[in-house]
Amino acid sequence: MTTMLDKPDTELRNLGRGGPLMLPQLWGAVAIASMWVAVLFVSIYGGDFTSVNTGSQSTTIPSAVLVSFFAFLATASVAKRAFRTGDHTG
Repeated sequence: MTTMLDKPDTELRNLGRGGPLMLPQLWGAVAIASMWVAVLFVSIYGGDFTSVNTGSQSTTIPSAVLVSFFAFLATASVAKRAFRTGDHTG
């Protein structure tokens, strides 16, 4: 016995030759994941930002703090573009 769908999956049909690889959500997720993997590696292997003032005062900030701040800003920007609802053509 064969079962046929009443409506074909038009979203995947309209993607053309690229298929699911042309979905902006996929590439947005890949970009966000790679940003946070970079933050992970910076936090493990990266150095610290050190500021030495006059006398014996010094301030040390882990570099992952600043990198994660910029990764947060980039994540918000990519998510706004890749995961918006509506037309994804441009």
